[in-house]
Amino acid sequence: MTRTDVTFPSGDGTCAAWLYTPEKHSADGPRPVIVMAHGLAGVKEMRLDAFAERFTAAGYACLVFDYRHFGASSGEPRQLLDIQRQLEDWRSAVSHARTLDGVDPDRVVVWGTSFGGGHVIITAARDERVAAAIAQCPFTDGFASAFAIPPVSSAKVTALALRDAVGARLGRPPVMVPSYGPPGSTSLMSAPDSVAGVTALIPEGRHVPKEVTARFALDIARHFPGRRTRDVDCPILFAVCERDTVAPPGPTQRHAARAPKGEVKLYDAGHFDIYVGEDFERNVTDQLDFLARHVPVHRK
Repeated sequence: MTRTDVTFPSGDGTCAAWLYTPEKHSADGPRPVIVMAHGLAGVKEMRLDAFAERFTAAGYACLVFDYRHFGASSGEPRQLLDIQRQLEDWRSAVSHARTLDGVDPDRVVVWGTSFGGGHVIITAARDERVAAAIAQCPFTDGFASAFAIPPVSSAKVTALALRDAVGARLGRPPVMVPSYGPPGSTSLMSAPDSVAGVTALIPEGRHVPKEVTARFALDIARHFPGRRTRDVDCPILFAVCERDTVAPPGPTQRHAARAPKGEVKLYDAGHFDIYVGEDFERNVTDQLDFLARHVPVHRK
């Protein structure tokens, strides 16, 4: 396989991406492509390469991108987490994937994890050409995720969010909030496994900013991507962690049950566990099985 650094236009800027291309064989014909992106404040270096390498080894092309304002993508202010802009990036990434050499434009798979898992549900619901979707430990229910934040931390985060929202209207520099921190901290994810879970995804020696613009916290409780599952006509796999402290599994399973062609895989794991180790192996094996059944590399 080869991995190439690429960019594609999205809205008022560009998204940076890795394009993974399998070793080509002339008889294969156009291949399916998997469009992939991370979750809250995540960038592609945080273990998305591990998934893309396994998919590419199985014969799929992969386009793994960073949202605008994050990672190697353009956008100011940095670390601005805006739901509608990220959904626009998803539309742009899917559109770009359909133009790639050697790719079948009608066999695009969308793959998202955590907050990006919610984006995948909405993207698949809006785009009838999407061939299949994988939503890994997905954010589906804003109320459930908001209540997962301890009340004291939630109050402090909300105060920062209001300061940031007002400041943005007045042209002031952004007010930031950590995306993760230890229990009791003023952060968006403060469960006991958050710090160890996130840091385990960051390559040694690489700095990944942990802060995001605080105004995002005002949008969490109002965002319900799980409500769109009933509108997803393509096969969609929900990889659900039963001990998830960030995206509660109960609401996700209820939303997943409404997807006409939904499949659910349950893992006795926490939110961050299925990126690494034995949980990763079980998870990626199930995802490869789902892909082989619904979007095989070779058309039958």
